[in-house]
Amino acid sequence: MKIWISSLAKLHDTAEIAQPTRVVSLLGPGTPFPDLDGFGSDSHHRVEVDDDRKPIEGRLTPAEEHVTGVIRFLEKWDPTTPLLIHCWAGISRSTATAFIAACLHNPNASEATIAAVLAGASPTAFPNTRIVEIADELMARNGRMRDAANSVCSDPDRLAHVYAVNEAEPFFIDARH
Repeated sequence: MKIWISSLAKLHDTAEIAQPTRVVSLLGPGTPFPDLDGFGSDSHHRVEVDDDRKPIEGRLTPAEEHVTGVIRFLEKWDPTTPLLIHCWAGISRSTATAFIAACLHNPNASEATIAAVLAGASPTAFPNTRIVEIADELMARNGRMRDAANSVCSDPDRLAHVYAVNEAEPFFIDARH
C-alpha cells in the first residue's frame, strides 16, 4: 500500500484521495491540529514539535519522546493499508516520518534504497535529520538511516528546490520495499 505525505493546507484533499486508515500530524506549538472525520486518538497520532534539526532554546526541538511515540503508533499500522503523514509544509517532519515508517515495516530493506525512493518521489522530500537520527538509534539501525537521510539532504539541487517553495505537493511512496 502507500505512505502519503502532505502539507497541512492540502491534508483534507489528500485524505480524500488516499483514504488512509491512520494519520500522523506533526505541527509546531500553537498550530491547531486538524480534525479528520472518523479519526480518533487510536488512528490519528498528533505530535507537537518544531521543525528543528538542532536544539534551539525556547523551541520544542524533536526529542526521543516525540520519536518514540511516532514509532509506537507506526508499529500498530498495517502497511497493507494507506497511511497519511503531514506537517506544515509537507517537506521535512513528514518525510522523516514516512522514511521511519518505511524502514520500520521493511526491516531487511536497505535504508539507502528507501531514502532514494523517497527522494525520487518528490523534489521537496527533505527529511528532518534530527528526527531520523533519533529513530535510527531507537530502531538500532547503526547509523544507516541517519546516513541515508543525510545523503538526501546534502544534495545542493534538492536544497535549492526546497528553499524555492513554501509547500510541497502531496506525494506517496510504496509501503513495501
